[in-house]
Amino acid sequence: MTTLRLEDLKQYSDVVRTRQGEALNVRFVEPRDTDELQHYFRSLSTRSRYNRFFGAISELPYGLLRDFLQVGERERFTVIATKMVDGFETIVAEARYALHAETPTLEFGLSVNDRWQGHGIATALMKNLECRAAALGAEHMVGDTLRSNESMISLARKSGFAFVTHPDDWKLVRFDKEIHVAPKDIPCASWRLAALSRQADSPSASV
Repeated sequence: MTTLRLEDLKQYSDVVRTRQGEALNVRFVEPRDTDELQHYFRSLSTRSRYNRFFGAISELPYGLLRDFLQVGERERFTVIATKMVDGFETIVAEARYALHAETPTLEFGLSVNDRWQGHGIATALMKNLECRAAALGAEHMVGDTLRSNESMISLARKSGFAFVTHPDDWKLVRFDKEIHVAPKDIPCASWRLAALSRQADSPSASV
């Protein structure tokens, strides 16, 4: 499967909207976001952090923080959703996804700041991830969550995911969705262009 080069991917950012119509910028995380990203995770409630990482942490350990900031390393990517709050760009949600080219599957996890939950941000971010998955050539999106995480289970169900038994941990549930979107039909304009570019560069395009 032909994928886009990281330098090509970095040019893409998106605007998504909350249920109230507020604009959020979704972009790849950058080194300059280090302090703000750590502040974001520290500001999550204990329950939200537990749901996101399946364990009790108060902040991102150094190694995990480094992983979050290494966009493109081992086909892993971190995006943040930001909005202007009191004149400052503020992270209100984040998502981390990995492309498993051999499957081909895009695995993801996400969180939304407690203050902004209930605004439709997770739904908008999920739709954006579907665009990214299609642009990268993934045929499935898959995620894991705790059986007790009713909000994430509800979001996945409303987004059209099917639920399967987790193969490794009884405390988790896995949700999966097939991605059948042709490059020209991807609803996110930036990722539609990215997919068409990938398609044009594919060796089969010249056959």
